[in-house]
Amino acid sequence: MGHHHHHHDHTTGNIKVAFFLNLGFTIIELIGGILTNSMAIISDALHDLGDSISLGLAWFLQKFSQKKKTQHFSFGFKRFSLLAALINSTVLVVGSIFILTEAIPRLMDPEQPHTLGMMGLAVLGILVNGAAVFRLRGGESMNQKVMTWHLLEDVLGWVAVFIVSVIMTFADLPILDPLASIGITLYILYNVIVNLIKTMRLFLEAVPENIDLEDIINKMNQLPDVQSTHHTHLWSLDGEHHAFSTHVVVPSSAGKEEVCAIKEQVKGIIGSIHLDHITIEIEYEDEYCAMHDEDEGGLHHG
Repeated sequence: MGHHHHHHDHTTGNIKVAFFLNLGFTIIELIGGILTNSMAIISDALHDLGDSISLGLAWFLQKFSQKKKTQHFSFGFKRFSLLAALINSTVLVVGSIFILTEAIPRLMDPEQPHTLGMMGLAVLGILVNGAAVFRLRGGESMNQKVMTWHLLEDVLGWVAVFIVSVIMTFADLPILDPLASIGITLYILYNVIVNLIKTMRLFLEAVPENIDLEDIINKMNQLPDVQSTHHTHLWSLDGEHHAFSTHVVVPSSAGKEEVCAIKEQVKGIIGSIHLDHITIEIEYEDEYCAMHDEDEGGLHHG
């Protein structure tokens, strides 16, 4: 357990470093975007501001999600990191739409930005965001994955700004600035929406991606001494910690040894999944189960 806790402190520490790096840089960037009159830089600054808010939330909620379970939150606080991912996605969607409303009119009447200033900020942007990605990469939680993605997008955004500023230094093409801004924003928007869908799936307690529940149920039903299973559920707390419950019906002649063996075999079937909570309810064939009636319409396998 010690290793796991250390890993969590490490995650929180990484998010904290990334948060302060980002926040400081966002402020420099907003001022820089206004001074250089670059829509691409302002759009990146707003994007970075979104990232700073979400990193702050992620840092706070990552710490919060490690709190021990309480009387009111019997699963602990792991799902709070999902809440951070959700709030954050919403902030970025709103920010992106705002930037598009600013950048699209500029296509009609582009203004020449200060390209050397843009170039300087872009280099700084690549370095700062690169450092933050380096701190966060390899994270397991949905929260940390979302954050790493954002920061990686920032690096790519700055690479785009750098290329655009170099071209505009040598060619009179001020339209490239709002074009870069729109490109960066649409790219961000696309990824945010993909993540938002994933987060919503987890929120709505869908079976985690890449796990085949039908297959698990079929394997359980093939075990010797298992007559049928019902009320089988698999859901995720935060994208990396999952919970599983099932009711297993055994013959009325089954004794303690058979029951223990069945439990071990069921655990074997789900052994490859990272489960924090496992509930296996054993029922004898002539025993009444209210849950069984509820299940008649759904995933009931005999």
